[in-house]
Parts: sequence; C-alpha cells; structure tokens
Amino acid sequence: MSATSHFFNTGELQLHYLQWGEPNGIPVVMLHGLRGFGATWEALAKALGPAYCCYALDQRGRGKSDWGPVEDYHTGTYVADLLSFVDHLELKDFILVGHSLGGTNALEFTRMYPERIKALVIEDIGPGSSNRGDGAARIRREMKETPLRFSSWEEAKNFWQNSRSNLTEDALAARLKYSLCEKDGQICWTHDQQGIAQARLSIEPIDLWPAVKSIECPTLLVKGGDSDFLPTETVKEVMAMNKNFQAVEVAHASHYAHDDQPEVFNQAVCSFISSIQTGK
Repeated sequence: MSATSHFFNTGELQLHYLQWGEPNGIPVVMLHGLRGFGATWEALAKALGPAYCCYALDQRGRGKSDWGPVEDYHTGTYVADLLSFVDHLELKDFILVGHSLGGTNALEFTRMYPERIKALVIEDIGPGSSNRGDGAARIRREMKETPLRFSSWEEAKNFWQNSRSNLTEDALAARLKYSLCEKDGQICWTHDQQGIAQARLSIEPIDLWPAVKSIECPTLLVKGGDSDFLPTETVKEVMAMNKNFQAVEVAHASHYAHDDQPEVFNQAVCSFISSIQTGK
C-alpha cells in the first residue's frame, strides 16, 4: 500500500498531505512532531492496513507545505489548519494521532471539537513537557544549535545520528529523504528551520491540562521508556485525572518512540485502535 500525495488550500497557505488507503476506509489523521513530516507515519499506516484510510499532514512550515509567518507557528494556528484539513476531507468522525507538537495540536483540537474525534493517540507529550524538564531544555538547545545547512550528505547524516542515537536505519533514511534537500551545492532543510526555531524559543507553549481534563473519547498515551520529555509522574497524573486515558510505555525508546521501536509502537497503536473498533 503506497501513499498518494495531495495539496489543499487553507485560504492562507497551501498545505500538503499523504494518503494511504481508500476514502471509504476508517479515517485516521496523523500529525508529526516539531521538525517532522507526514511520511514519518508510513509504517503505522501500513501496519493498520487496508481497512483504514490514513491521512498524514505536513503541518505548516514542514515537508511540502507552505511556510508561514513566525508568529503563526503556534498551537492556535496549527489547530485552525487541522480544522481546514478535516473539513477539506469532509471528515466528521475520525481517529487522531499526534506526536510531540502534533500531540499538543491533537489534544487542543479535541478539546475544541470533541464531537469530531472517535479516539486519540498521543505520543510522548503531556502537560508541562514543553515548558520544563530535561526534554524541554534539550529541544531549546537544539533549536539554538541546529545549523541551517550542511556541506555534504555525510555531514547531515552525522548530525541526525548524533542527535537521535536510537533511530533505526529506516527512520534515519526517512529523515535524510524528507527533511533535507540539495540546493546550490549545499544540503538544506525542507522545513522552515529558522522560523520554527525562533517560534519555539519565543512563543510560550500552551497549558495542556485543560485539554487533558476535557477529553471524553478513548485515548492512548504512549511514552518512550527512555524519554526525557514525558516523565512517568506526568503519565500517572494524567491517568489519575481522566479515566478515558490509558497508557503504554515503549521500552528502549526515546521521545521518538515510533522511530526508535516502530514494531512495538505500531503494535500498541494498532491494538488500541482495533479495540475501539470492536468495542472491547
């Protein structure tokens, strides 16, 4: 099952998305992380299989989507883009999956439009993750220190290997393919690295507790066992606050569980989604 590539217009920007499966399948919408891309969800889409129709959005400033103003790289605008996206697809009742930044956007969208969401999968983010702790400090450090270009593909590969030591070979290859391109003899980011970094360092992340409290649909919270971003204590607090959440920890995985342990991650998500469909 291969992906098809599509564009739509929000009225402000042209955004790109990938689709796996037929439109009559059970709809699943997938949101990548801060410097991610829609194709990061390919393995999950294939693991879900032909009964599902999976849509992975390149959020503004990423992948093949248009870049926006720095001041618009924040949750409110991402949620508005997501609303335009699902309205474009005419989806009224769907499963929503989000990693990191995409998880924030998924939670906030569900708080605002609970009637649209059948089930949620949130990968390795929770209240406070983006504001405090080692993971938040690491992200801020990366935003300051990531170069805007590389002199060779080998240098770019070394950057990702040093930054994400747990990446599988497939995940590393995907990052080189989808997050970088060659331009004027140098290797450059396909995403708006400078704008995204500026926004991440200057715009205060939203408080996710109101969204967590409001969730009424079945929700799976996936934590990387070695994650520096989602503390175990936060997972426990979320579970205690809202009984609609269940949690799973992926051993030997960092903040990027779907990249580090794709088979385990995909099995956990597929089992959860299957249980929603069968009511078990």
